[in-house]
Amino acid sequence: MNRVAVTGMGTINSIGNNISELKKSLREQTIGIDYISQFDTSDHIIKIAAEVHGFEPKDHFEKKIAKRYDRFLQFAIVASRQAVEDAGLTGEDWKENAAVTVSSGIGGFKTLHGEYKNLFEKGPQSVRPFLIPMMIADMASGSVALDLGAKGPNFSTMSACASSLHAIILTTMMIKHGYIEVGITGGSEAVIDPLPVAAFGSMTALSPSDQPKIACRPFDKKRDGFIMGEGAGALVLENESHAKKRGAKIYGYIDGFGMTEDAFHISQTDPEGKGAAKAMRQALEMSQCSPEQVDLVNCHATSTPVGDKSEIIALKSVFGDQLKNISIQSTKSLMGHTLGAAGANELISAIIESEESFVHGMPNLDEPDDVCEGLDLKKENHERQISVIIKNAFGFGGHNATVLYRKA
Repeated sequence: MNRVAVTGMGTINSIGNNISELKKSLREQTIGIDYISQFDTSDHIIKIAAEVHGFEPKDHFEKKIAKRYDRFLQFAIVASRQAVEDAGLTGEDWKENAAVTVSSGIGGFKTLHGEYKNLFEKGPQSVRPFLIPMMIADMASGSVALDLGAKGPNFSTMSACASSLHAIILTTMMIKHGYIEVGITGGSEAVIDPLPVAAFGSMTALSPSDQPKIACRPFDKKRDGFIMGEGAGALVLENESHAKKRGAKIYGYIDGFGMTEDAFHISQTDPEGKGAAKAMRQALEMSQCSPEQVDLVNCHATSTPVGDKSEIIALKSVFGDQLKNISIQSTKSLMGHTLGAAGANELISAIIESEESFVHGMPNLDEPDDVCEGLDLKKENHERQISVIIKNAFGFGGHNATVLYRKA
């Protein structure tokens, strides 16, 4: 089978609107969480989120075009452009059978919300004709393909917060089996809006804290819910021989993956982490990688009481005593939870750390949960050579996805 190389990356999130900014923020442990500015939170219990700032559609799109793209589509396109540029893909030949699988967990909710308001206040004739293509989640891939001219397989995966990691896995599968040579993959999300914030708040999934910089506390005893974020992460994956033939820079390889289902609860994580553990074992087996070779686990850990603990339990069942030698982190401690884009954005962050030989700390890890005793979770950044990374992403519905990345 073909080996799958990572040759390009692009990102937009609360701590960086490109790879260079993200790299700096990871080094400086910048926390991108603050008070919500996109709507009035006076009547809301939840008042904080990890918003993208400094992103101006007019800097990237003609005004007429920008109006046809929901915020999540704008993010998807710009992050994908960055990834393609980073990969050094030029000309037209590569586009003919290039796949696009940029995905979203929720899609264009901000547009949908606005058009519901038009419908009820002004009547049916006021609803804009582009509502459907602005709203449906598959348009993350459709709009990216249209923008880039990519004419290969095109679809989106929808598995809640595992969406972008599933997209990466499916693109990996297509390259491994020779269906395509190049794929643009990842995820995008932009749902910091009154109804989603209220809904996640009602189910007590979000932290009710009104102190933005200390609210997100993965693995800490005082964690009390996740912080909603937004943004996009995109990667260019290539058949290794295709990448080498054109002289591309290769960051590393997607050498293994796992996909499982908890079959436990519609939204609650299995407290024993059995599905998560199975996905990690699948990734290790596929890559023929031993637990002793893994340097870093970039966890899904969202800062929820049950979720973080169950992931550590799963890790212990997979790695045993070796786990104490593996660095463990959650990038959500800095950029919040970007939902359908989380897997991609956090894998990109971990790849950056692999390139720069450091592990970012979790600034609010003041008192680690008892389940973390003896493990390598740190409040501060620390230097480390990173060759093999495990990246996890889990989603409502019991979806579990794991990717094993090996540095070139």
